[in-house]
Formats: sequence, structure tokens, C-alpha cells
Amino acid sequence: MSAPVDYPVALALQDFVPVVLTGIGAACLIRPVGRAAPRAGSTAATATALILAGGLSKAVWKLVVSLDGPDVQPLNKALFPLLAAGFLLLAHALLSLPSPVPSPRGAGRVPPLWGFAATWTLLGALSLLLASTLPVMVLTIAAVTVCGVRLILLARAAGDTPAASAAGLWLLGMYVLGPLAARPDQSVALQWTEQGCNTLTQAALLIAALRLARSLSRSAPHPAGLSRTVNP
Repeated sequence: MSAPVDYPVALALQDFVPVVLTGIGAACLIRPVGRAAPRAGSTAATATALILAGGLSKAVWKLVVSLDGPDVQPLNKALFPLLAAGFLLLAHALLSLPSPVPSPRGAGRVPPLWGFAATWTLLGALSLLLASTLPVMVLTIAAVTVCGVRLILLARAAGDTPAASAAGLWLLGMYVLGPLAARPDQSVALQWTEQGCNTLTQAALLIAALRLARSLSRSAPHPAGLSRTVNP
């Protein structure tokens, strides 16, 4: 996306709001995930850092450009590679939790972490080869889908319908935001619309994460407790 010359500072500053909401939402999941699957806790923490870094890189780029600073494209282009890596790790962490629905023996095995890393590396290389963010954007949407569905299932298993609804709204909003963010030469009006939608979308994630973290903390003080709660 190339920013117009009159790119307003207010718009650039507002872009930090959804970034912070997303970061806090992801961070809220670290503790309950770590209680249920200790190794997954560190994965969730790394995921949160990468997701936050991706959002901040784009927000900082917008702010610098709006202040007539240099157009540092690496900051702009880092958004989807970092988001893809972050949401892949978050998906792996959430999949590491005990399954909230019955599944055939062996069907609930979590794919190895190196498989997620290999997928990110392959599509990242393809993006560089094509000089396009499309491959990593598609990967980001796929990872977000896994995260969203997993959050919905966990919320439903905890009996938290509002959390499940909020997670569903977040997932729907992310489907809309991906293509919007990838469009080149956006007008200021379109970007205000996009950022307003982004803020509401990430607020939904924060609500879902806060409620789910509280539900899991009440019903699952330790891994065994979580297993009893989410496995019928």
C-alpha cells in the first residue's frame, strides 16, 4: 500500500489502537494455555510477540510517512510475514490444548511445530520470488481460521456463548480485513473505514480472550482439570 501525500497523522495514530487490542487479546491467552499445556505457553508468548511486532511495524510505517518521514518499505512489508508467523504459532498453541470435542483415536494429534515453520518458510520464499504479499496473506488467513475455530470450540465447551460469538465476529472481521489491507493505493476514506472495522474486529478478539481466559481459569486450574472440563 502506498500512502497518499496528505496521509493524516490522526489516521496513523488511530492505527495503533487495533494493534494494542490484538496484542492484549493474544497475551490474555498465554496463561490459560500455559496451564493446560506448559510447552504451549511459551509458544503462545512468542506468537503474541510476533503478532504485536507485525502490527506495530505497519503502524510505525504509517506514522513516519504521515509525518513526512522516509518511506521505509521493510516496515510496511513486514506486516503479513510477522502476522503469518504469529498466528501460526498461536494456532499450534491452541491446538495443543485438550480437544473440546470427541475425536477418533489419533485424530487429535497436533502437527509438529517444524511443519508450521516449514510452511511459513516456503510461502515466505514464494512471496519474495513473486514480489507479492499474497502467499503470506493467504497463510495468515488460514492460520487465523484455525485460531478462530479453536477459540469458538473452546468457548462453547466452557459454556461461554458470548465468548464464542465474539470469536466468531473476530474471525469474520479478519476475513474482510485481509483483502482490504492488501489493496494498493487506498484512499484516506477507505483507510478510515478499514481501521474502524479493524478496531471493532480486534475488540471482539479481546472480549473473547478475556472471557475465555476467565472461564478456563475457573474450570481448569491445572492441565488435568482442563482435560476433565473440555473432554465430555
